[in-house]
Amino acid sequence: MGPNQSCLLCLKAALFIFNLIFWLGGCGALGVGLWLSLSQGRFSALSLSFPSLGVAGLVMAAGAVVMALGFVGCLGAATEQRCLLLTFFVVLATIVLLELSGAVAFYACRKQFDRHAQDDLKSGLWRYGAPGEPALTQAWDTVQTEFRCCGVQNYTDWFEVRNATGLPQSCCLEHGAPCTGHGAAWWKEPCYEKVKSWVGENVWAMAIFGVCIAVVQVLGLISSGLMYCQVEKVEKYYQ
Repeated sequence: MGPNQSCLLCLKAALFIFNLIFWLGGCGALGVGLWLSLSQGRFSALSLSFPSLGVAGLVMAAGAVVMALGFVGCLGAATEQRCLLLTFFVVLATIVLLELSGAVAFYACRKQFDRHAQDDLKSGLWRYGAPGEPALTQAWDTVQTEFRCCGVQNYTDWFEVRNATGLPQSCCLEHGAPCTGHGAAWWKEPCYEKVKSWVGENVWAMAIFGVCIAVVQVLGLISSGLMYCQVEKVEKYYQ
């Protein structure tokens, strides 16, 4: 066995292991997305602009793509097919660039995103209790009751909608007076910040998977590129 073949076997084993981990990471991302979807299902009708309300679907979609790409990488490593290796490298490089661009764009526009999300949620207040909006009404009641908050930024958001005639019963303190002009009976905390804090406390799972997958992606790019070059050398050697 020549040195080129020995090197090829090492790269083949490394790439196969990396892609197996990559595939498992995709399974994990799919699981995290499903967990997020189930845990936030109580208030998913509020708005797709709210942080994490649309993230669960994106994480599940990303997990499915990663699983498919990991399978292609494993197949390319096992069969030593240059077309599969090249496909894996190009698609993975594209995904890495999109991830970096998305992270930079989100960080740069996070304040604008916050404002847009709050405006979108406020528009949902006008549909509270309206015919055909039972899911949104239930979502607001659930959030305000469980998080002990009222309105998007504060309880005065409801006055804009209800013309100062009162607040939803879910804004009232437990065993408190009815929400009819008695400020001491209302939850004072803003729901937007409360739910955003809850999301931040649970985002660690996505962060861990994200870091692990990023490391495997870089290693996969390096090993697939090296293996592609090595396969080409071996093919030329035997021609």
